[in-house]
Amino acid sequence: MWANNSKTVRSGASITTLIAQGTVIQGNVSFTGGLHVDGRIEGAVQAEGTDATLTVSENGSVHGEVHVPNAVINGNVVGDLHIANRLELANAARVEGNIHYCVLEMNAGAQINGKMIFRSEPQRRLSAPVAKTDDDHGAETAAA
Repeated sequence: MWANNSKTVRSGASITTLIAQGTVIQGNVSFTGGLHVDGRIEGAVQAEGTDATLTVSENGSVHGEVHVPNAVINGNVVGDLHIANRLELANAARVEGNIHYCVLEMNAGAQINGKMIFRSEPQRRLSAPVAKTDDDHGAETAAA
């Protein structure tokens, strides 16, 4: 049923899971492949695999920390974003939290209330905790 109707986002990952508009998920979400959010997630979002993509539509929202390889955001995210590879912020994106990214595409109109922290190379392990330093440059070190 889903195989014939799956959408493809820019990164090439097909959408395998849909949280429809009007649906509220309370709790953490773990996924592989592509997760498209038109509804609301109240909890952390974690991707398994290096090609997974989170897409948050203009109607969608996530209230929790996000750890994914790739993301396309056009809705609301309240919480830190940890993007191992590529992040696209569309014109209606609203992010309240720090953004850790490697490659960023940001369209006019996207809004961020937090720090932008650049990673010089893709993060190898999404689940590895990161300890921030107190300097103003956004430098960070991996926690032991």
